[in-house]
Amino acid sequence: MDTLSAQIAALDWTALGRNLDDLGYALTPRLLDPATCAALAASYHDDSRFRSTVTMARHGYGKGEYRYFAYPLPDAVQALRTALYPPLAAIANVWSERLGQTDIWPMTHDVLLARCHAFGQPRPTPLLLRYRAGDYNCLHQDLYGPIHFPLQAVVMLSPDDSYTGGALTLVENRPRMQSRVEVVPIHQGQIALIPVRDKPRLVATGWSKSAMRHGVSTVLSGERQTLGIIFHDAG
Repeated sequence: MDTLSAQIAALDWTALGRNLDDLGYALTPRLLDPATCAALAASYHDDSRFRSTVTMARHGYGKGEYRYFAYPLPDAVQALRTALYPPLAAIANVWSERLGQTDIWPMTHDVLLARCHAFGQPRPTPLLLRYRAGDYNCLHQDLYGPIHFPLQAVVMLSPDDSYTGGALTLVENRPRMQSRVEVVPIHQGQIALIPVRDKPRLVATGWSKSAMRHGVSTVLSGERQTLGIIFHDAG
């Protein structure tokens, strides 16, 4: 996993941060090869890997299913969570400064986790999501507790030709303006970086806060699997 960590460190994080500002999301190149994606997707059936399973229809979240990993996380998931966090923390601190917030995010992920656990949020939040034909995910925010890191990652595991529909969709609710929608053109092995709750938006008077939600449109055929990486843990 050292190669994956090096690839993440070598990304153009200035450009990715700019895309987050302009579009509300950023897409990396394809960082995970098909074999790694397939192995992660196949782990969905290994009950020993997970702490809980959520059937979305039971809770009004949509249709489909997802499973939260238990600690210790699989090596690939741990490597992604650890390597993605520092450059995202730098972006998150810029966002906090723009919005006049006092949140200063630590630059290493273990310090963030220690903060979460001390605050009563000890449960891991990385998850595998599975959608089949007719499944969808309603617009939502992945908060899980008072401490919520402002950025998260979505990794596409399914081959591009294995499903239709199922678009990752973002909605930006802008104060006193109509909402803005973006559809993220993610492909297998790519990582989409998206806000958890809100993002700064430059207006005539300075920086303003826009609430962000994300979801998945209806899968029309096939099966769609993704890995979600939330950096804060849950209460």
